[in-house]
Amino acid sequence: MAVSLLLAALAALALVGINEAGYRQSTQALANIDEAQKVRATVNLILQSMLDAETGQRGYLLTGETSYRQPYDMAVKQVDGYLATLRQLYAERPAERTQLAELSKHVLRKIAEMDMSVRLRQDGKEDAWKFVITTDVGREEMDAIRKSAHDLVAASNKTLQESQVQVMKSLQLARIGTAIVALAALFAFFLYLRQTHALRSIGERQQETLQRERNALEDEVRERTASLAELATHLQDVRETERGYLARELHDELGSLLTAAKLDVARLKSRLLEAPDATQRLQHLTELLNSGIALKRRIIEDLRPSSLSNLGLVASLEILGREFAERSGIQVQMALEPVTMDESRQLTIYRMVQESLTNIGKYAEASEATIVLKNYANHVIVEVADNGKGFDPLRIFPSTHGLAGMRHRVEAARGKLTISSTPGRGTRLSAMLPVVKPV
Repeated sequence: MAVSLLLAALAALALVGINEAGYRQSTQALANIDEAQKVRATVNLILQSMLDAETGQRGYLLTGETSYRQPYDMAVKQVDGYLATLRQLYAERPAERTQLAELSKHVLRKIAEMDMSVRLRQDGKEDAWKFVITTDVGREEMDAIRKSAHDLVAASNKTLQESQVQVMKSLQLARIGTAIVALAALFAFFLYLRQTHALRSIGERQQETLQRERNALEDEVRERTASLAELATHLQDVRETERGYLARELHDELGSLLTAAKLDVARLKSRLLEAPDATQRLQHLTELLNSGIALKRRIIEDLRPSSLSNLGLVASLEILGREFAERSGIQVQMALEPVTMDESRQLTIYRMVQESLTNIGKYAEASEATIVLKNYANHVIVEVADNGKGFDPLRIFPSTHGLAGMRHRVEAARGKLTISSTPGRGTRLSAMLPVVKPV
């Protein structure tokens, strides 16, 4: 992998270097071509302007009309601008500046010759301007101008050809460099593919090994989770059984003892009517026994609600909600539909509502609570909601055993428990349990 990456990096650097060198050479060559073309165009314009000036001069000399002189004056003015343009183009070319100086000298002489004849014609000196025309000075200067212009054009053509050759060399160098870099890149890509294939094979083998280990761990976790769930269900059943046993013992043994004690106190009270102090103490003892009997009943109901088997689920939930409202001062609203279910699922619903109300009383800081029981064809929905402070369900701490036990109890009954809560907007617990009618 490292070799292929190094080779690819070197190929990229080489390609960048070749392109940069070709770009600089091509840019310089194109600048030279543009300058040569400007020189050729300017020289041609100078020649054209000199011809126009000579034509205007001869027309004015022959006719004397001012209209013929306008092309002459305009051409003379343009020549000065064209010579200035050539001086700028040849600012960094000493050899060409010498040729330009020669051209400028002959141009100025030719212009001076034409200007002299035009002024003589304007002054009416016929013999003088005709004499100037008949001399060979103007023709010689024009020939010299053409020769100097030809030399400048030839030098520009030479520069143009050299620049074109330079561009072709740059393009050829770029082609060769691109081909070499492409071959190097292909070779690097081949090495990359081979190394990638080897790494993929190693990765696949490692992935297969990890997958086997993961599957084995998942199977082990699944088995242990199932064992723990069975154990939790068994412990829950054992706890309910022990609660039932303890409730029966309290009802049978402690209940009979408290009732017998209450009867004895009543008999003593009837015999001690003439002792006010003893009567008052017996009255206090009667009240204590009544409180003990009420406590016994409440403990028995918490351990194993007798109303569930005697009055049914709906009545038991109504009693539970009413007693919770009396103890906590929280207003409880109930909407309960009659259901027909086996005893274990009825107990599951009862314990869920009981645990939910306990949590509301301890933590919710609510003023209202709602208990809803809905009966459908094949399942039952039970909801307990409050308007308390709520909490974030995603930040439930492991120490919240009440919710965990509630969820396990519902899932053990093949149901599903949903907890919905938002800080400051209350909490809603909803459980769905399938209907299994009692045999």
